[in-house]
Amino acid sequence: MSEGHGRAAPRLAIFDLDGTLTRADTFGPFVLGLLARHPLRVLRLPVLLIPALGYLLGMTGRGGLKGSILHLLFDGLPRSSIDQWAGAYALQVAPARMFPEALALLRAHLAAGDHVVLLSASPDLYVPRIGAALGVHETVCTQVRWQAERLDGRLSGENRRGDEKLRVLEGLKRAHPGLPVTAYGNSESDLPHMFHCEQAVYVNAGPALSDRLAARGVRCVNWH
Repeated sequence: MSEGHGRAAPRLAIFDLDGTLTRADTFGPFVLGLLARHPLRVLRLPVLLIPALGYLLGMTGRGGLKGSILHLLFDGLPRSSIDQWAGAYALQVAPARMFPEALALLRAHLAAGDHVVLLSASPDLYVPRIGAALGVHETVCTQVRWQAERLDGRLSGENRRGDEKLRVLEGLKRAHPGLPVTAYGNSESDLPHMFHCEQAVYVNAGPALSDRLAARGVRCVNWH
């Protein structure tokens, strides 16, 4: 169905970040870059063994591990210092570390007048900066706690992953009623919300997973 002048009706386009838009994880390089700017914080690395062990034993989830890394390494850093690195890092990521096919699709959605959302489990220390660099309309990501203008680092909300992305999707549908949804993801943790969209595109699935997803109506693509 189309509107005047043959223009397609607008959609809600939701993009995952790590491994979908970007070729690799963004959290690790952000942490390493921040450590490089505060080298004395490297002395705190051994304390990460405790939360890492908790994660391996299933005592804490990915969100808890993420918050522990940020808190144990960077607790007390001023917002200005983190913002300075986050701004520079976002410009390193977008567009240089992204799949050209992903960028082309995102820009096509923007040009078509779609409402484009960046939905990521990575933290709001830098993800909104990447969203701004890409020109998306909205960024939803994992929120990190602050104490006034000093970083705490622990999560202040849910890790935006798995079923939490489905909850976000439901909120986006309420905010944009009637818009069909296209979602892009690259991990099985993206599937809970992708299965509830009119169109789902899975990036770089293996052969076995591709067959299983095709049976569920998910389109699989290979980006390089």
